This record gives sequence, C-alpha cells and structure tokens, in this order.
Amino acid sequence: MATDSSNYRTKPAPLPSLNRRDFLMLTAAGAAMSWTSNGGAAEVPRKPQPGAPKESDIRLPPDGKMPTRALGRTGVSVSLLGVGGFHLGLAESDAEATRIVRTAVDHGVTFLDNCWDYNDGESHRRMGQALRDGYRKKVFLMTKIDGRTRAAAAQQIEQSLRDLETDVIDLVQIHEVIRMSDPDRVFGPDGAVEALIAARKAGKIRFIGFTGHKSAEIHLAMLDKAKANGFRFDTVQMPLNVMDAHHDGFQKKVLPVLIKEQIGVLGMKPLGSGMFLQSAPVTSGQLTPTDCLHYAMSLPTSVVITGCDTMGILKQGLDAAYRFTPRSQEWMQRTLAKTSRVADAGWEKYKLSDVFDGTAKHPWWLESASLKK
Repeated sequence: MATDSSNYRTKPAPLPSLNRRDFLMLTAAGAAMSWTSNGGAAEVPRKPQPGAPKESDIRLPPDGKMPTRALGRTGVSVSLLGVGGFHLGLAESDAEATRIVRTAVDHGVTFLDNCWDYNDGESHRRMGQALRDGYRKKVFLMTKIDGRTRAAAAQQIEQSLRDLETDVIDLVQIHEVIRMSDPDRVFGPDGAVEALIAARKAGKIRFIGFTGHKSAEIHLAMLDKAKANGFRFDTVQMPLNVMDAHHDGFQKKVLPVLIKEQIGVLGMKPLGSGMFLQSAPVTSGQLTPTDCLHYAMSLPTSVVITGCDTMGILKQGLDAAYRFTPRSQEWMQRTLAKTSRVADAGWEKYKLSDVFDGTAKHPWWLESASLKK
C-alpha cells in the first residue's frame, strides 16, 4: 500500500454526521490524557480516562462475532482485537480489572497483552487473578521483559510466570527495543535471547518476539541482527496508525519485511495512546476513533492491541471489531488525506520524546529483576 503523504494532500472532506456510538467515543476522549499548555502529552496517563462512556452507553450487536487472524507462521489464530495490559493496572479495582478481562474473553478476545514492568507489576498481578477459574486456557497470553542480559531476562521470565499464575506464557517479547545498541546487547554473549531460547526449550514459553515504539530503523536493525545470528522472531509489535503511515515509519519500512518473513504483526497505538483524539481531524469530526481503529485493522496485522481501563472503553473496542469489514484502498487513502496536514505536528510523542520510555526512566530494568531501585 502506498503511504507517501504527498499523495493525499487534498482538501478536508465534508464533516460527516456522527452516530451515537462514535459521538460517545469522541466525548470520552476529551480528557483522556494529561496535557501541557502547548497541547503535548505531559505523561503517560496513570488513571482511568475521565469522561469514558458508561457500560450501558454502548450496545453491542446481538450477533457480533470476533474476527480472528493467523499469527504469522506460528500456526495459531488470535482475535483481531487485543486487550492491552498497561491499562488493566489503571482500572478502579481488582474486581473491575477481572471483569474487564473476563468480559473481553467472553466476547471473543483471545489475545492479551502485558509487560513485566507495567504499573510496577500490578498489571501482571491483576491479569493473573482474572485468568483464574478456567480463563487462562481460553486465551493467548503475551507479556514482555526488559532484561538485556541472560540473567536479568531469565529472572524476569520467572517472575512473570509467578505473577501471571501460569506454567507457560504463550509469547514473551523483548520490550522497548528503542536504542540502536539494543540488538547487539540482546544477541551478544549472555544476552537476553539466550534466556528466551532456554525458557522455550524448557516449555516455559512458546514463542518469542520483540516490541518497540521509537524507530523503524531500530526495528530493522533488530531483524537484521536476528538473521545474522540464525534466529527468526515469531512476532514483532509496533505502532501502526493513521499518523505513522505518512512517514518513513513502521508501516512503510517494517511491515513489508514482516509479511515477507511471515512474522506475526502486533499493531499497537491505533489511537496514538489517546493523543490522536485531540488532533484536528478527530475533534472536527472528519475522522472518528472507530475510523482509526478500522484503519489499523485493515492493515495486514495479526492483532490490533488497545488499552481498556473501563468497561465502556472495552465495549467500544469490541464494537469496532464486531462491525469491522476490511476497508478498500480508496477508503484508506481518503482516511490518510484527513490526517496528512497534521501528521508532522508531533502527535506521535512515543517516537519524539521519552514520555513512553519506561526503561529510560528505570534503566536498572535492563540489568536486573528489581522493579524498585
């Protein structure tokens, strides 16, 4: 798919009428993040989004069915919608977190995302609780580790198994590959890949991947380093959305490589972690949050992961997945035309600042299994 933004510099489309579902998504977005006076994100949100729709505000289609897709060459199929683990730690209580996870699973979500460090381990603990009572066997459970050394990675895997209350994790990914030095560290002597391979041989994990939000070039360097070492990742996670598409970013540079190599594509930040909801195309009504989700879902992704810290937000994601049909090339181009004029305005803060770089704020996570310094 062509993604050169020069092809889409057209006049904005007329404002569409919003249905009740999309109106609720827009109103819920208003205070979704902390904002500085110049419109930039001050920090990753640490509490449930204020103004989120109530559970009763979203009526799911009675015949809704969750689409599934192949996860690369793994032989596994997963749900099109994945529930992000970071936001699970932001739910108002353990009970609500459990209800979010179990409702998602009961409505066809099989892919669950998490990370060793999310909310100082709280996200792991909550997910472990939620997957009791037979729910663990219904899902494909993914988590991430930060350790770059074999020792740190091995310890973080063991902690993840314990806190998630499982004997095996379906997919473990190297988290925040955001530095050009990361590939050499991960594949170097006593690097993290050694621990992951050992854990896979021991039956503690099934598949291995990596994730990052900073740079397509770093992702490509990681893939090249893997190939040079005779290793092929099962999955790669990266931002895929209506802003990245205008740049030499992940969609243009990394996605074709993953498809060629049959590596599972885990799309994240379809709404830019909430930031795109403050952009002019969305606030003006030219583009809805559902459009953003459907754009990411229309790419050759295995799963699109989105954070859900309330039942209302979860039901919005379920609704988008239930109502999804693959969008045409013309629709994709029209959608990008609506974001072409703001794509260079710095909405992808996760690429341009350290706001989302947990391992930059906690560098010891790269070397140890201690969440607290």
